[in-house]
Amino acid sequence: MINIGLLIIRLVIGLLFVGHSAQKLFGWFGGHGLKGTGGWFESIGMKPGVTVALFAGLAELIGGILFTLGLLTPLAGIMIAVTMLMAIIKVHGPNGLWATANGYEYNLTLMSVAIGIALIGPGKYALDAFLF
Repeated sequence: MINIGLLIIRLVIGLLFVGHSAQKLFGWFGGHGLKGTGGWFESIGMKPGVTVALFAGLAELIGGILFTLGLLTPLAGIMIAVTMLMAIIKVHGPNGLWATANGYEYNLTLMSVAIGIALIGPGKYALDAFLF
């Protein structure tokens, strides 16, 4: 049952990051695409905005795909955790903990899950289990 639980966690978190990256990179799922996201990044002082949006989107896309597949899981966890850390530092941190005040509660949860899975491993239903 532990391996099924790890698979469920990886699928949900990983695929959500893939979707979130598609918002940044392609404007899918109600996102603003690179230009819109880049403009927002510039508005909070992260320049050049489009480049920052591209790197953030790629980190979420690659990290999300790897996490979902359970491939290079420690790297995937680090990629996800770093994007969430940046979200906390640059956006949500000043608002306090709770999501109801646009705080970092959700980002901290995702970061903790990514780090936890990176440390304990992705389980037997993962590419890491077959390849390494």
